Amino acid sequence: MTGSAPDLAVEGPEANEDGPTAGADTTAVEDTTSSNGSHGSHGSDERRLADLEQEGEIAADYIEGLLDIVDMDGDLDLDVEGGRAVVAVVGDGLDKLIGPGGETLEALQELTRLAVLQKTGVRSRLMLDVGGHRARRRIELRKVATNAAERVVDTGEPQKLAAMTPFERKVVHDVIATIDGVRSESEGEEPTRRVVVLPD
Repeated sequence: MTGSAPDLAVEGPEANEDGPTAGADTTAVEDTTSSNGSHGSHGSDERRLADLEQEGEIAADYIEGLLDIVDMDGDLDLDVEGGRAVVAVVGDGLDKLIGPGGETLEALQELTRLAVLQKTGVRSRLMLDVGGHRARRRIELRKVATNAAERVVDTGEPQKLAAMTPFERKVVHDVIATIDGVRSESEGEEPTRRVVVLPD
């Protein structure tokens, strides 16, 4: 059941695009005391990795139960990337678990995070993917962000993008941050919150 889930974890400290404090998990393991009582990052890093791997196992058990309930088949790949547990459901015929615009996937991810919270008592930033949806969407969004940035540079006019999920907005913000002459911000309220690309 273990394996790799390439290119899924969102870059940066937090999936929410509105900054590291918006929804950030401040209760995550921050103890820098190693098992021998000395202070340092090595013991803490190992402990955090073990915690993330445990999150992935709990999430995988939860997803397996859901797959049984809905009578769907899928292999589960577990990984730790970008400081978060990543669980990918791989297989055919999983579109119903993704839903229009990934809405069902977003809801399923939240339910899975709640299942982890119930078991560990710690809020999870776990990333769930189904059928490679997030990986494909990331590629599309990089193109959208790059094209919008080019239009802003050419015209000097802000570009408002379509409404997106927090995951999608974070991908766009990360791309815009690497392009000179433009910046991005979010506006609006869920579920119609969107990214605006502006001249820098």
